[in-house]
Amino acid sequence: MVVNNLKLNADKTELLLIASPYWRARVEWPMFHVGTTQVVSSPSARNLGVKFDSYMSMHDQVNSVCSSAFFHLRNISAIRKCLDKESTVTLVHALVTARLDTCNSLLYGVPVLMLKKLQRVQNFAARIICGIRKTEHITPSLKSLHWLPIDKRIQFKILLIVFKCLNGQSPNYLAELLLPYAPKRELRSRGHHLLTVPRTNLKSYGDRAFSRAGPKLWNALPDGIRSCQSVEAFKSKLKHHLFVKTYEN
Repeated sequence: MVVNNLKLNADKTELLLIASPYWRARVEWPMFHVGTTQVVSSPSARNLGVKFDSYMSMHDQVNSVCSSAFFHLRNISAIRKCLDKESTVTLVHALVTARLDTCNSLLYGVPVLMLKKLQRVQNFAARIICGIRKTEHITPSLKSLHWLPIDKRIQFKILLIVFKCLNGQSPNYLAELLLPYAPKRELRSRGHHLLTVPRTNLKSYGDRAFSRAGPKLWNALPDGIRSCQSVEAFKSKLKHHLFVKTYEN
């Protein structure tokens, strides 16, 4: 920075140390100095619009999304009588659904309690659009809007990334994490477009990694979906599969 005549902006500099509670209790974290400025670690930091915390629990990110989404939903609810259903759907998609889907693949494997917080946001949005009371059951409204629940939307995003990786439509650093399943002897599963699911040591961290979550979800899909040739066909079949699995089983 000195060579390039740059100066550290302390107000915009954050240091985030990510580790499990086990290691954070046993390691003495150092203080970082850049010139005369001391950079102190923060409990959370924003990167590309996502709030990461030191335990990768995504708690701050979920709370941030819920707070922002409910703010917009209350405003939409205040003017709902002046809007038709189509206009309300457009507003909800632009101001709420987009926030729920942004980087939602990072939420795979988080505690169910946090997913329920996001699901309440989606349920509130459906009630505003369909004009139903809080005491009425929400599933018929979600089904009529053809909305997947939050957990299935997360799976949809991960599976779409996997499909793009396998078809040369993603960065190499992601595609390199996926390995085709190659059994040592001739099995019926050889030609079914399966992926190798690596072993992990920690369920809270390892099982949430894309290298494991992606192949695990991919292998559970029907062969007709895995063999799609285009993104549009894959997205259509995948959403139908997840929709039927959610509401008609």
